[in-house]
Amino acid sequence: MTPYIRLHAADDVVIARSQLMSGAAIESFKVKGLVPPGHKVAARDIAAGEPVRRYNQIIGFASQAIAAGEHVHVHNLNMGPEKGSFARDYAFCSDVKPEPPRQEATFMGIVRPDGRVATRNYIGILSSVNCSATVVRAMADHFSKQTHPSALAAFPNVDGVVALTHGTGCGMGSEGLGITLLERTLAGYATHANFAGVIMVGLGCEANQINTWLTRSGLQEGKTLHTFNIQDMGGTAKTVAKGIALVEQMLPHANAVQRVPCSASHIVVGLQCGGSDGYSGISANPALGAAVDLLVAHGGTAILSETPEIYGAEHLLTRRAVTKAVGEKLVERIKWWEHYTEINQGEMNNNPSPGNKAGGLTTILEKSLGAVAKGGTTNLQAVYEYAERVNAHGFVYMDTPGYDPVSATGQVAGGANLICFTTGRGSAYGCAPSPSLKLATNNTLWKRQSEDIDINCGDVVDEGVSIEAKGREIFQAILDCASGTPSKSEQHGYGQQEFVPWQVGAVM
Repeated sequence: MTPYIRLHAADDVVIARSQLMSGAAIESFKVKGLVPPGHKVAARDIAAGEPVRRYNQIIGFASQAIAAGEHVHVHNLNMGPEKGSFARDYAFCSDVKPEPPRQEATFMGIVRPDGRVATRNYIGILSSVNCSATVVRAMADHFSKQTHPSALAAFPNVDGVVALTHGTGCGMGSEGLGITLLERTLAGYATHANFAGVIMVGLGCEANQINTWLTRSGLQEGKTLHTFNIQDMGGTAKTVAKGIALVEQMLPHANAVQRVPCSASHIVVGLQCGGSDGYSGISANPALGAAVDLLVAHGGTAILSETPEIYGAEHLLTRRAVTKAVGEKLVERIKWWEHYTEINQGEMNNNPSPGNKAGGLTTILEKSLGAVAKGGTTNLQAVYEYAERVNAHGFVYMDTPGYDPVSATGQVAGGANLICFTTGRGSAYGCAPSPSLKLATNNTLWKRQSEDIDINCGDVVDEGVSIEAKGREIFQAILDCASGTPSKSEQHGYGQQEFVPWQVGAVM
């Protein structure tokens, strides 16, 4: 195999497959200096101010003249004088294609009485406010398999009792976007199919009043949803005891389930990438996209998110929108983010992170073009705001921040019952109550951190495995995980601390 990767004939750069030494021959030129693996090498002479293309798309502008063979990175490539605001042709609906022929894969799922299908079977304890986080954790700790191994021994069909706490719920307005996002997120978790039952615990005087939340969310207490406040119960110990007693009442009902064959159309996958590198858009992301295409063909749903990390690539999604209104909603969210970052004295190119740059990514445009590959190639059916209930089938988009825990929290609130998470630098992450599968972009990461990674996509880069073959492998792993096979993050106990609702607005 060649020591470099050319992604498109019109590209101005090629990607190092391994570290390139000065003088190494690349096509018709020689490398000048050391180039780390995953990083870019100029494939032609590029004048200062010229656009630079990868994937045959603009990833930035030369900040100085670049000679063929030179390392292309932060020292000579940037967003340009307009910081990426160059014109992008949205060409709404121009790439819409016929729906794929319907296929009928199955997995072993748990069917709830109302017809919802689960991939896991937990009891959840939620806090309405940070003030009730300690008692919520104490309730769940009573049933922890790590500290009390026999606590759930009589309930083998229950995956666990999890505490999902957060740092907000007060110090905020009782009206407005901030409280709306929190209420919507908590409602999405309270009604998630992967929970057999849920308890919500508050302090009592917080801005996020439980009774108001119930009314606005259209929820009612019953056998599978209980709520109460510390102040009403008379203190910490009494509150913890109340919660433990309620969980004990719920456990027999939660345990009375069995897995049965279910259509893959009930699988809703949240797509994430974190700790990306120069190979993300070459191996794991497009391979996950191929798995998404298979999932969509079987009637399932995939949610692409992280709006700041599709910035500069959104025109590739608007072309796949099934209607102009769907495409325009995506563009509207992009404009909202431009305004949001500006009023917070930031900019959309606050990314890539230091780890991303060390892995070879230079601008947000380059990172975004690789990130959208996770969404495959099928039509964009709908665009949702954060934590909205996803009711469309197929490939959809949800507006979220790029920060993985916040983004995945919104996806799960929207109904995602499984997460697929690509990483090139390494990631340690879980997302209770939905299992999270990790995909490595390169062999080096796989060898170094395989205890946290479920699937290696580095063989696409180093061994010539096709994107299609890797996509089939990922799709089968999705079916297996949805059927109950534990992911690496579940084996390590990740998932409870990664519940992070999106907090916007002033903290008062």
